[in-house]
Amino acid sequence: MWDFGIKDIIDILIVAWGMFYLYRSSQKNGTLVLFQGILAVLLAWLLLSQVLRMKLLGSIFDSLISVGLIALVVLFQNEIRNALMRVGSRRRWTALMQMFGQGDVEEEHHQWIDALVLACRNMSAQRVGALICIERFDSLQQYADTGDEIDAKLTTRLLEQIFFKNTPLHDGAVIVKNGRIQAAACILPVSHNMRIPKELGLRHRSAIGLTEVSDAKVVIVSEETGDISVACRGKVHRRLSPNALQKMLLQKED
Repeated sequence: MWDFGIKDIIDILIVAWGMFYLYRSSQKNGTLVLFQGILAVLLAWLLLSQVLRMKLLGSIFDSLISVGLIALVVLFQNEIRNALMRVGSRRRWTALMQMFGQGDVEEEHHQWIDALVLACRNMSAQRVGALICIERFDSLQQYADTGDEIDAKLTTRLLEQIFFKNTPLHDGAVIVKNGRIQAAACILPVSHNMRIPKELGLRHRSAIGLTEVSDAKVVIVSEETGDISVACRGKVHRRLSPNALQKMLLQKED
């Protein structure tokens, strides 16, 4: 008889958490049907191989599962990469390093956020589209590498100049790191979430796509409506006032 102990409970909980994480990720990126198909194959393998003890079918499914593990890594490479980035996040180390001289850091933080909010307010009034990605703990270097390096202090005038219509750098995203504009005209991953409202265009889908694979906050100014939005953790908060935008950017936790 099976000796059921605490290790078995922990084993079941870990597997359940992993399946739930894959389920939620599949919902976000539109691969839920694929996840359900994989789950059906796993259940059939357990039934035939472990419960009914069918040797021939069990051996066939054993071979399929072995090959399927490689296929899973390919199909869910973004989710696996995202999970590994969470494990290696520098959040705790950054918090520890900021324990000294915190007052100066906070003051400087407020200054560049004020400049960003003012630029978004001005661009909103003029119906100038903008896409501004704010790096937090997960590195955005791979996306900054797709654009043109700027490495300049974030100011209201500089942001407005970058996104001014028909300028060379206006088409694409700006990457902001530690209050400095790291790069412009950057390419972001586009979200394939089917639940995104159809009226949202490529800027919003790109913003959501980046927040699905990182902890970045992305500010969007709509060229069509002038609405200001913020994407974070795969969700978008729309039609924000400048004050609401400032509050969201100042929040340390989502």
